[in-house]
Amino acid sequence: MPVMDGLEATAALRALNHPDAKRVPIIAMTANAFDEDVQRSLQAGMNAHLSKPVEPDHLYSTLAELIRKTEKEGK
Repeated sequence: MPVMDGLEATAALRALNHPDAKRVPIIAMTANAFDEDVQRSLQAGMNAHLSKPVEPDHLYSTLAELIRKTEKEGK
């Protein structure tokens, strides 16, 4: 991304003063697949880390899980 990377964007989104800023699901989709990459994504505030090439079924199940969790927390 030209202005900031995904980690910086996530931190900026999580810092917003908006009701959904802390709970909107954010998923890393990256070629960086080492354990330290996963930890950096989660520490930045992402909910999940998927390594490329992303398998569609894994993406869909991750999305479904995060959406269910977000809806449950919102009630």
